[in-house]
Amino acid sequence: MKLYTYFRSSAAYRVRIALNLKGIPYTPVFVHLTRGGGEQHAAAYRALNPAGLVPALELDDGTVITQSLAIMAYLDEAYPSPSLYPDDMMARAKVRNFAAIIVSDIHPLNNLRVLRYLKRELHQEQPAIDAWYRHWIAEGLPALEAMLTDHGPFCFGAEPTLADVCLVPQLANARRYECPLDAFPRLRRAEAACHALPAFQAAAPERQPDAE
Repeated sequence: MKLYTYFRSSAAYRVRIALNLKGIPYTPVFVHLTRGGGEQHAAAYRALNPAGLVPALELDDGTVITQSLAIMAYLDEAYPSPSLYPDDMMARAKVRNFAAIIVSDIHPLNNLRVLRYLKRELHQEQPAIDAWYRHWIAEGLPALEAMLTDHGPFCFGAEPTLADVCLVPQLANARRYECPLDAFPRLRRAEAACHALPAFQAAAPERQPDAE
């Protein structure tokens, strides 16, 4: 299968982690989101993914799945072991809740196209855009911290779940924009446990062939 990806995309980062955790081989296809106005807007890529976003996962039969959560749901059903969810029904709900805060509440406000709109159409200067980015991360992280307990080492127990898969890219973005993280020891504990695993290490932005 092929993963259309960009090293700095946190959504693509999630899928890289999930593929690695499950040991699924794939071929990366690099879509540069800023070069030449963004390769994601090219007609060939729009034909593959009309939304013009990454990631997109092209299966061996040519079927294309887009949106990171949809891709990871497919992977968990098609390759159920190891699972991205705990066995307990309530624990699974907590993992989905945690992941949704990142994917639905924090990330959309800091997406590249939102930042570009602030800059180009609303004529905001870069310091204001950076402040916007940090604000929405600061709004979202306390809720995530409150959801975790002192048990671990991962977000919800002894094994990484979808919660960890979504958390690590979000904290990478936070660090990139120099957001303070001292107030979130549980999140940092889970992040450290993840960074010790080869699946997370290999998915890191700086380890990608298209990294700049």
